[in-house]
Amino acid sequence: MSTNGMTTHGRKDSANDLEERFGDPYDEANPFGHAAIVAADERAELPDGAEAVLDEVGLNAEFVPERLGGRLTEVDALVRRLRPVFRRDAALGLGYGVTSFMAGLNVWLGGSDVQRKWLADALLGNGKVSVGYHELGRGNDLTGNEFSANRTGDSLILNGRKEVINNAGRAVAAVLFARTDTRGGGRDHSLLLVDLTRLDQERFRRLPRYRTLGLRGCALAGFEFDGCAVPDSALVGEVGAGPDLALRSFQVSRAVMAGAGLGILDAGLFGVLRFALDRRLYGRTVAELPHARSTLAGAYADLLTADAMVTAVTRALHVLPASASACAAAAKYLVPLLLEDAMNALSVILGARFYLREGEYAGFGKHMRDLPPLGIGHAGGVSCQLTILPQLPRLLRGTGDAAPAAVFDTAAPLPELDLAKLRLFAPAGDPLLAVLRDDGTPPAIAAELAALTDAAAAMSPRETGVAAGPAALALTERYALLLAAAAVLGQARHGDAPEGWAELALDRLAERLRPSAALPVFRPDAEEALFGDLVDRAASGVGFCLDRDLVHRSLAP
Repeated sequence: MSTNGMTTHGRKDSANDLEERFGDPYDEANPFGHAAIVAADERAELPDGAEAVLDEVGLNAEFVPERLGGRLTEVDALVRRLRPVFRRDAALGLGYGVTSFMAGLNVWLGGSDVQRKWLADALLGNGKVSVGYHELGRGNDLTGNEFSANRTGDSLILNGRKEVINNAGRAVAAVLFARTDTRGGGRDHSLLLVDLTRLDQERFRRLPRYRTLGLRGCALAGFEFDGCAVPDSALVGEVGAGPDLALRSFQVSRAVMAGAGLGILDAGLFGVLRFALDRRLYGRTVAELPHARSTLAGAYADLLTADAMVTAVTRALHVLPASASACAAAAKYLVPLLLEDAMNALSVILGARFYLREGEYAGFGKHMRDLPPLGIGHAGGVSCQLTILPQLPRLLRGTGDAAPAAVFDTAAPLPELDLAKLRLFAPAGDPLLAVLRDDGTPPAIAAELAALTDAAAAMSPRETGVAAGPAALALTERYALLLAAAAVLGQARHGDAPEGWAELALDRLAERLRPSAALPVFRPDAEEALFGDLVDRAASGVGFCLDRDLVHRSLAP
């Protein structure tokens, strides 16, 4: 709801409702437990009845703005509400509706009132909507797309294919990125909102489903159009506005997709902790072994770091929308890396069990397979780096004000999300990085910020485009790591962070910034404090992210 333009957290917490409905994942009789989910994954299906549960709680309403009858207000709140779904099954989260959210953003941003109302009604009626930006032969090169929409009278004639599209087999509508001009100049492509139920079936077909390694329950297929007519009113925004609308929408969807992976590591970390507390080796539990204990604490620290970054970026979309372009791309680039590295480290504790696709810990292997596609899909890592690269000199130039406390403090009210305020290029002086420009920043992090500032100032124009070499791209990773450090410090100052986390998290980020500079710094007291907090949360039914959400999962086998 809204009060004087400010959104609040006053409504029922649908995340807790979903946790209760999904039940204990370690209960073998639970139809939404790990055993049932892994069995469904082996069949390349979603768990029986799971989508009906999401229909019952009206999850699609989370993707529709409140003014159109939905529940979308705060982006950080959306990430929290999606977490129970991704914590249970990432294929369910993506397959049920996040793709619809990605599609809808373009329409909420640039569509007509009629288009917005029509799409909102479709989603609120539990319809599925696909989005087709890319083409297999073009990768992330949107402006190289050949799928075309040519005007003839009051119609647009569609020709070409869109492939590897989620829910292509059952979507009632699709948002498609199409070439509408061939003259060049940057306005050759447009976005279309197409009602798939009203097409000439002789000129449109849904392509067969792809088999995938991860996210096997997602029905990835495609569309083929052969001279298929759609009304001119299918255009979203102006002709040629496709890249502008898509790239601004990406700022929100990148932040949300980065946050989606948090649930996967949360689930994986709990499963490995459960194993480590029960399994005995050398006369003690695995959790008592120093390496395992340190690994668990480190993975927990990285999960909280990723959550801090996602929290800062999703809230910056409200508070600092003009500056969101680069930080959203940085989150979509770095957070999947943090999560994947943590899952890989945890797999060492499980040992051979990690490779099994049956048994109590098969769910961990499924999470491992599902996590990488979340980082690759929609906008891959290099695509995100190329979003940051041309902005990097300007972001590090100037000494603007630091991001306000509301970017980090989830108890602070937020301005309503205004997609029209998003910009393709951020102004000079990154407000999140400015958090690091004070005396409380660790010297190693401050030195890295100074070094990156000098390196960015020395960049030549040819180093800021698609032809940039590895050295230039490496600067964008350093930028992302420093943004994560700023998010950690912001949480430590304005949030409710566990004891020992900030110092350990900053040490781990400093090691990533300069991996060959020195031997790792060990902080046994911080690790022990974090490990204790991890066990306490697991025993009391509290999740491992910053907001301490309630979970329903049994710690004892």
